[in-house]
Amino acid sequence: MVDTGFTVPAAKVDRFAANYRRDRNKRLVLLDDPLTSHYTGEVSFFSGGGGLVSTMHDYYRFCQMMLGGGTLENTRILGRKTVELMTMNHLPSGSDLTDLAVGTFSETTYEGVGFGLGVSVTLDLAVAQAIGSVGEYGWGGAASTAFWIDPKEDLIVIFMVQFWMSGTFNFRGQLKSIVYPALT
Repeated sequence: MVDTGFTVPAAKVDRFAANYRRDRNKRLVLLDDPLTSHYTGEVSFFSGGGGLVSTMHDYYRFCQMMLGGGTLENTRILGRKTVELMTMNHLPSGSDLTDLAVGTFSETTYEGVGFGLGVSVTLDLAVAQAIGSVGEYGWGGAASTAFWIDPKEDLIVIFMVQFWMSGTFNFRGQLKSIVYPALT
């Protein structure tokens, strides 16, 4: 993954996408210009929970490795049991996020969804009122980016859009309602 990090090097800024938001009149407004972005400067806080920038190619390689049980191109990156541990629900008593999530901002619904080590995990499709598979896992970014991996369907979905705030539109739910019915 040669294009993933907490900053964008000067030599790669020309490939860095702008980030937008909508104003009160529903017009797009530039929120983060690649030429002046804080992602082009020095970083003082390396957050394990956010702040990375990446490319589709790098993100896909990460997802391929996860779907491959920790292996990418015949190279072991993570142990198989590590991936299994990361993608299982770690909430107390097998519960979902309904009673444990704090705050209103979320990358996922709470009902029927658990949390692994860095990813949401679908526990119950009926409770989540979602389409997909039990055991699929993924997460999203603040700029409405999202990924999910469905091992049962051998499926990787990566959605990259640069639109702040990710809760403004239900991009993830809409995308799932398009992808899953198209499977044959």
